[in-house]
Amino acid sequence: MRLGVLDIGSNTVHLLLVDAHSGARPVPFASHKRPLSLVQYLEPDGSISDAGQHELTEFVLEAWEFAARHKAEDLLAFCTSAIREATNGPEVLARVKHETTVTLQELTGSEEASMTFFAVRRWYGWGAGPILNLDIGGGSFEMAFGQDELPEVAMSVPLGASRLTRDWLPEDPPSARSVKELRRYIRATLKPAVREFEGLGRANLVAGTSKTFRSLARIAGAAPSDAGPYVKRELNATDLGIWAQRISAMKAEDRLHLPGVSEARAHQLLAGALVAEAALELFKFKKLRICPWALREGLILRRLDQLVFDGPLEPAPHVVPAHAAEATV
Repeated sequence: MRLGVLDIGSNTVHLLLVDAHSGARPVPFASHKRPLSLVQYLEPDGSISDAGQHELTEFVLEAWEFAARHKAEDLLAFCTSAIREATNGPEVLARVKHETTVTLQELTGSEEASMTFFAVRRWYGWGAGPILNLDIGGGSFEMAFGQDELPEVAMSVPLGASRLTRDWLPEDPPSARSVKELRRYIRATLKPAVREFEGLGRANLVAGTSKTFRSLARIAGAAPSDAGPYVKRELNATDLGIWAQRISAMKAEDRLHLPGVSEARAHQLLAGALVAEAALELFKFKKLRICPWALREGLILRRLDQLVFDGPLEPAPHVVPAHAAEATV
């Protein structure tokens, strides 16, 4: 069957279509995405502006049509910290539903961390033992630890790369003072969260999910994405520290010349590096491994598991049935 996952993140809005069935790995079929930093559309009172809402609803309509055109049988649509923490989040969700018929499910920070962990566990399997997963988004930073499919502890803190760049690094390149102040803020925010993981045991594997971790690993020498998902990619704390220092002296346009760095991520790469550096230091690990699966895959796998108990899916109300989609082509 063909499933779609519509991910409304803080940096991008992304629809992923996969072909999958229960017990099989989801195989990507098609993807449709657009850079859309909702964090940049925040008003002083923390609300998402009308312009940002318009961009969002336009993309959701595009995604709806894309899913129908490619005969998706189900569409999971969700949003994370950008809308979750906006002061007008409920109004934004209501507007999206009214103008597109698509209902966006708002994930809490712990749900986001848990579903990402679930994907990581499925990727590495039981043989990996206890896993600590770290995920740097645009608006928040998620951490989860556990020995089972779902984590024992799953937490989210407001340390997303886009958010931190906007609030703490206004200059390009940033001043030494602003970098120092941001480092201090990241550690002060992370320390109480890290203490929640004390007493749970030591992870056998530390995984890093998200585009930010992949970009940092790539500039530190990891294999490019076209080498495939099964290539082992790691990010060492020593290399991370060196590159964080180098990036802090570079303008955003110069970072574009680094391997694996896109225009959408170049400006916020330093903030992401500082969060990653602090996390490895506070959790006392020297390296992490890049996992190709993350939140979208976790939600897909969870939905497939539900089919074992619930039976075949009826098409979601906002997805055109296959026969109707064929009739409109």
